[in-house]
Amino acid sequence: METKSNKESGINQEIAPIQKTEAEAEFDHEMERLLAPEPEGTKKKGKKKKKAEGIPKKKWSRKRKLVVGIGAVLLLFAAWKMLFGKNKETVPFVATQVLETGTIQNRLAITGPISGTDSVDVVSNLHAEVMELRVKEGDRVEKDQILAIVDSGDLEKEVEIAQNAYNLAVITKNEQQKEAEQGFAKAMQDCQAAKRALDRTAIMVQAGSEPPVNLEQAQNTYADTVRQVNSFNLVNGKPAANESYDLQIRNAEFELEKKKEALESAQIKSPIAGTVVRVNTKVGQFADKPEDEKPMFIIENLDQLELEIKVSEYSIGKVEVGQPVTIHADILNGEEVSGMVASISPTGEEKGGGSTERVIPTTVAITDPNTKLIAGITARAEIILEESEDALIIPISALLQKEDGSLYVQKVENQILTWIPVETGVESDINIEIIPVDKESLKAGDSIAINASALLEDGTSVLSNAAN
Repeated sequence: METKSNKESGINQEIAPIQKTEAEAEFDHEMERLLAPEPEGTKKKGKKKKKAEGIPKKKWSRKRKLVVGIGAVLLLFAAWKMLFGKNKETVPFVATQVLETGTIQNRLAITGPISGTDSVDVVSNLHAEVMELRVKEGDRVEKDQILAIVDSGDLEKEVEIAQNAYNLAVITKNEQQKEAEQGFAKAMQDCQAAKRALDRTAIMVQAGSEPPVNLEQAQNTYADTVRQVNSFNLVNGKPAANESYDLQIRNAEFELEKKKEALESAQIKSPIAGTVVRVNTKVGQFADKPEDEKPMFIIENLDQLELEIKVSEYSIGKVEVGQPVTIHADILNGEEVSGMVASISPTGEEKGGGSTERVIPTTVAITDPNTKLIAGITARAEIILEESEDALIIPISALLQKEDGSLYVQKVENQILTWIPVETGVESDINIEIIPVDKESLKAGDSIAINASALLEDGTSVLSNAAN
C-alpha cells in the first residue's frame, strides 16, 4: 500500500484505503449513527437510566451541564482527530490548570423594589369638594399635619343639629329630674300626714269617740300615700328621673361626636411623619372621588428604606433573619450598600408565569445611612447562602459524573491521566468546591484537566500544559 503526503501543507492525502482496526471501525459506525439526521416526524424515545443501588445520584444544575457538555463536545472532536489523523499513535492533548485553594461562595441574587419602611394611603369618605391643597409631592410632613381642606358647610350644619338634639335631651332630663324631686317631696309629706291621721284615728276609735269605719278609711289613705312614695325611682336613696332620659342623652351625645369627627375630617391630616410621594387629587374634586380611584395622598417614611424580594422555596431554607445582604442598583453607580434580612414571611405564594414554583416574600432592611437609594426603584440583593474557606476549587467543567452518580476529576501527573473520586461542597456560578474521597489523592498544586472527558480512561498517557 502506498500513500502520498504533502509535507509542506501538513494535510494527509490518502491514495489507497487504510486497513482499520476493529475498534476504529466501531467508532466510525457510532459516529455515523450520532451524526445521521433524524427522519422527519419521528421523536426520540428512550428509557431513563437507573441509579446504581445504594448510590445516590446528585442532580446537576443546568449551568454545570452546559459547561461540561461544551467540554465534552470539544474533547469528542479532539478524539476524532486523534483516531483519524495522520499519526494513529498520537497522544491526546489535555488542557490543565493548577489546583488552588481559596474561598468560594454560593450567592443568591434577587431583584426587588425599594420602598419606605412605613407607608400609608390617605383617603376620605366625605363627598365634599376639595377647597385647598397644602402639600405637594416630595414635601416632608409631620404626624397630624394638614394635607388638604374640604368644604365643611354641610358638616357644620349637621353638627349644629346634633348639638341641638343633645341639648334638648339634657334639658328634658333635667326637667324630669326636677319633677321627680318635687313629686317625691310632696308624696313624702302626704305619706307623713296620712300616718299622723291614722295614728290619731286609731286612738279615737279605741276611746269610742269615732266609729271603726273611720279607722279603716285612715288605713286605706295611708296605704295609698305609701304606694305613691314607692312609685318614684330612687338612686342612693334620692329621687331620679327615669333611666330612659339618660339613654336619650347618650344617643344624642354619640351622634354629636360622630358629626364632630366628620367635621374634623374635613381637614385631611397625615397619620404619620414622612414624605408625600403621591398626590392623586386636586382642588375642585370630591374628596371621596380622587383620580383613578387612587388614595388622595400616599405618605412614606423614607428615613428608613427596605427592599422587598421573593426567595424561591428551594433557597429559602438557607436564608435567615439577620443575614448580611449586599445591595446593588444603577443609581449607585457601582457602589454597594449594606443591608440585612429583616423578616421572612411565614407563608409562600405562587411565583406566577405558569410556574409551579413557590416563592416566599422577604424584607431586607437598608442599614447604610444616607445612601443614594430612593423609594420606587429596583435594586438587586445578594445574599451569601454558603461559604467555604481554604477549599479546593475547580471549574465546573472539570467535574465528571458517572451513571451511578459518583463524581470524579482527572488529575494529570507525569503525563498520566488519573481518575480521582471526589465529593462536592459549595458551588458558585462557574466553580465548585471538591473534597477528595481519599484526602491524600489531591492537593493544592496538582494539575487538573479543565474539560474532563469520559473518553479518556484512567491511566491514559496524555500530553498537557502541566509542568510535571
